[in-house]
Amino acid sequence: MTYDYYYKLFRYDTELLKSLKKVYGYELENFFTALRRPGKRLYVRVNMILTNAHSIIDSLQRKGIHVFKDELLDEAIYFSIEGPFDVPFEKTLVIVDKRTAESVLLGANVYAPGVLGFIGEPEVGDYVTVVSPIMEPVGWGVLKANIDSIREVRKGLAVEVLISKYRTVKIRELEEYEEGLLYEQSLPAMITTTILDPKPQEVIVDMCAAPGGKTTHIYQLTKGKAKIYAFDHSRSKIEKMRRELERLKMYGISVEKADSRYLHVDYPSLKNKVDRIVLDPPCSAIGVRPKLYDEKKYSDIVNLAQYQIQFFKPAYELLKKGGILVYSTCTVTLEENELLLEKVLEKYRFEIEKIDLKIGCTGVEVEFKNHVLRFHPHINDAPGYFIAKLRKF
Repeated sequence: MTYDYYYKLFRYDTELLKSLKKVYGYELENFFTALRRPGKRLYVRVNMILTNAHSIIDSLQRKGIHVFKDELLDEAIYFSIEGPFDVPFEKTLVIVDKRTAESVLLGANVYAPGVLGFIGEPEVGDYVTVVSPIMEPVGWGVLKANIDSIREVRKGLAVEVLISKYRTVKIRELEEYEEGLLYEQSLPAMITTTILDPKPQEVIVDMCAAPGGKTTHIYQLTKGKAKIYAFDHSRSKIEKMRRELERLKMYGISVEKADSRYLHVDYPSLKNKVDRIVLDPPCSAIGVRPKLYDEKKYSDIVNLAQYQIQFFKPAYELLKKGGILVYSTCTVTLEENELLLEKVLEKYRFEIEKIDLKIGCTGVEVEFKNHVLRFHPHINDAPGYFIAKLRKF
């Protein structure tokens, strides 16, 4: 594959490409190659409040499902992702949106809201090829609903996927998932909460909490004995998170709709009272994989960095002296990571703490090289991810 090939799929302007080259240099093509594929492992966190990893592994293996224990985290297990496989190409096509296509790539079924349109006039029971908006085949299966119904009703199963480009376990169809024993979460996201190191009886805040991965991990690590506040600005995401807490049987978490940029104003009772904060703000998500294609401008990155820095004032105001802030993103740009930290350390009385974990990679900028943690798709077979640990002084 040539770089021209990736340039057509990753429509990044010249300035953004220059930014990424500062991180990856001549390895940028390798980064894009890995970004287009899933990793070889699909990670799941075991809900240690209700069970343990060994019990889950035994249960799944008795059903003939191959599952493995992570080498570092007791609560982390993973399934192998196999592929790529050839996807049969039918004359009738179901065109799905980008997010659906990236799920089908790993074997997910197609539901009506994800369908953009059809090529041909397939009938219920026909074999169809599922394609992305750029007409890339991602799956093959059976049409399960009338196309008029799919277009008009916009709900229910549209295509049962029988062959996908990659294959793994369908986590959400497992009995163990329905019982609240499993939570699908990437390893770097689990590492983030491990670095936070929450303790029972502490006051802990998750500033951008939805969909709830780090909040529920904090609950696990503290055995439900910390005072946890989970904030998010989206009402629909908050409601979805509350349903997720019910599924996981985790109770007593304060879940609130709020703009976390103003927590120090809206929740004055928390000022100087919080022991630990995790901040995973909206970002450019360039590290998320698999990513079939993407389109962004450098100005998007600059605007996001300006947005992200607004969360640090409330974090500083809420933390006790000596309190810990863990900052993470699922992106790889310097502007949203190391360069943002430079500005934060100039503006607020934080000091950066060294992360002593034998995993991932060091930082890119010399100042943070041996303190922050990075994950790179082509090096660590993980999402592109960044983690930093700060202490208020």
